[in-house]
Amino acid sequence: MAIFLDDSSTVIVQGMTGSEGTKHTTRMLASGTQVVGGVNPRKAGTSQDFSFTTADGDERTASVPVFGSVAEAMSKTGANTSVLFVPPAFTRAAVVEAVDAGIPLAIVITEGVPVKDTAEFYAYAAEKGTTRLVGPNCPGVISPGKANAGIIPADITGPGRIGLVSKSGTLTYQMMYELRDLGFSTAVGIGGDPVIGTTHIDALAAFEADPETDAVVMIGEIGGDAEERAAAYIAEHVTKPVVGYVAGFTAPEGKTMGHAGAIVSGSAGTAQAKKEALEAAGVKVGKTPSETARLLREVLPG
Repeated sequence: MAIFLDDSSTVIVQGMTGSEGTKHTTRMLASGTQVVGGVNPRKAGTSQDFSFTTADGDERTASVPVFGSVAEAMSKTGANTSVLFVPPAFTRAAVVEAVDAGIPLAIVITEGVPVKDTAEFYAYAAEKGTTRLVGPNCPGVISPGKANAGIIPADITGPGRIGLVSKSGTLTYQMMYELRDLGFSTAVGIGGDPVIGTTHIDALAAFEADPETDAVVMIGEIGGDAEERAAAYIAEHVTKPVVGYVAGFTAPEGKTMGHAGAIVSGSAGTAQAKKEALEAAGVKVGKTPSETARLLREVLPG
């Protein structure tokens, strides 16, 4: 089992013909993901060729058709997932197009999307009620051995029974590496912007319902109150073991640290406040990724 993304997922890439889209589509294909189309109105009716090496060392090629719209791509291929590599200025329109087409899952990789635009397309998707948004400014979703939609390296780890939900891209990769011997059901990078689609709570609920996820790692960072809200949800609704890590214990007050959402105001949003809220909910919190991985091993059911 996996959440959001599995071996039946069929993926299109909005922005596939751009440099980032091409690079990461190649990587997704190499990891076994069913990439069935790209979307670029200016190149509709053409196809793009990819050459890649599989995990088994086989050299392969794929010719992926390019469609003029998400709706056309879905109609022609049956795609149920879109990954967006679209410049920030055009991301809002691209997400609205995906939502209008009714695609079940849209993963927005783009960094630097204006918060106003994100708020608008998030509200639009929520009103329509047919599309799950992940991101923006996120590394994507991977269910090792099944599918990889985004920029997460597929060779860090294999399939297993740990779930991972993370605000941070690089910490997602590090935690996957720390626990590579155990493997993951799904890793979800939700992004660190102030407004995002899928939240910690959404992923926690899905992992709780997944019979093949035994324990969950939750990675947060300073800023906002998402981790505190997740802690309250865990206390009420999550029966599986959860361990956590909060990035930013040494961040100075009032400084934006990387992500637009990672800013501390007074005592609100500090790593210490988040750690205390999580521990009050029964979540063991590591001070480093390595310590967090050790704590996960301790709580993992035998």
